[in-house]
Amino acid sequence: MKALAIDLGGTHAAVALVDGSTLVHTETLQTDRAKGLKPLLPKFAEMVTAVLAKTGTSTKDCIGIALGFAGLVDTRTGFVLSTNAKYDDALKVDLPAWSRESFGLAFRIENDARMALLGENYAGAARGFSDVVMITLGTGIGGAALIEGKLLRGKHMQAGCLGGHIPVLFSGRRCTCGNVGCAEAEASGWALPLILKEWPGIERSSLASDSEVGFKELFDEARRGDAIAVAIRDRCLNVWAADAVGLVHMYDPELIVIGGGVMKSADVIIPYVEEHVSKYAWTPWGKVQVRAAELGNHAGLLGAIPLLTEKA
Repeated sequence: MKALAIDLGGTHAAVALVDGSTLVHTETLQTDRAKGLKPLLPKFAEMVTAVLAKTGTSTKDCIGIALGFAGLVDTRTGFVLSTNAKYDDALKVDLPAWSRESFGLAFRIENDARMALLGENYAGAARGFSDVVMITLGTGIGGAALIEGKLLRGKHMQAGCLGGHIPVLFSGRRCTCGNVGCAEAEASGWALPLILKEWPGIERSSLASDSEVGFKELFDEARRGDAIAVAIRDRCLNVWAADAVGLVHMYDPELIVIGGGVMKSADVIIPYVEEHVSKYAWTPWGKVQVRAAELGNHAGLLGAIPLLTEKA
């Protein structure tokens, strides 16, 4: 079974042909300077055409197009419901019509974290599990929940996918969502420069000499023994672990899958979160497993088949 998949993040997009659980071919595009979603549609059409040509595939061979979007979406109508300071025109873009008119294909859209969870459940770390929570750690913090084998969406289509917007510090930083002290506001990629700027004694840290500190640099300096880096890293670990416990209490999963670019340091993150969840989550039935995502940036693309074949 073949499908076309589009993964649209904040800084890049990928278009791929998937055949079952195999990623056949992918085209990528930087979207940093994109002024909206509508101007990207001709680019997507070009990329889809290129993928089909390079793989010798016809649209008749594909069951549809699935798009993972970094925002709130309505899978019932195929429209974007809300964005977060990116692709603000998306609410007015008729994506199902674009897919139908451009390629004659059925179209489905889903939040990117939910798409990643579908992919991991279909072909990755969550295979064989029916009750799973996923946390994606990167520029922001995403979330998704699978309950009894079905994605949790809710009446307003935002259930489960706001895992990064659980408050972990009621007196904390203002988040982009408007709340205060969200996990994302306290330990995400966009928040890290603010954390560093406010940290007491940061000028004594090797991090102070790096103008673009990300989680890679933070974890690297912590491994080298920089005391400030260790303290900031541990604070982030505590935020992620607290967020994980909150998600366990809300969704009753058997498994937590953690993905995103930060997972280059999975050897530190997974044991820490797992120990914290084991110690503090109220699960009298047993222990929740914690695993690193297996599919990396391909998880959302590999969620295309399960989304397009999902039963109502």
